[in-house]
Amino acid sequence: EISACLVGSEMCIRDRPVTPRVHQLHGVLHGGATVALAETVGSAAVVVLNQDPQLSSVGIEISANHVRSISSGYVTATAKPLHMGKSIQFWEIRVVDEEDNLISYCKLSTFSRPKKLNE
Repeated sequence: EISACLVGSEMCIRDRPVTPRVHQLHGVLHGGATVALAETVGSAAVVVLNQDPQLSSVGIEISANHVRSISSGYVTATAKPLHMGKSIQFWEIRVVDEEDNLISYCKLSTFSRPKKLNE
């Protein structure tokens, strides 16, 4: 249930509804669902903003600090590049609620390499 990516000059944005389907045991958004949203938006951003069809990009590390809980509504993840190297990229991904309150702060590292013949 993650929305399509909206892309700006240096960012990618996606929404996700917060429903019982993505709750953890205590009825709030599961940290794993938040991290999945963050990696999805960050991975989409590197592909879209890199714009080199000869490269394949993958996430190599992600971390998240969950600072506020949410049990309903929507969260929005925005990925912005901190470093766009040829092979390594670093992303800041902020996950906020509908009032722009910070829910999670994530950092993603991605690796880009030339595609293999069968990719």
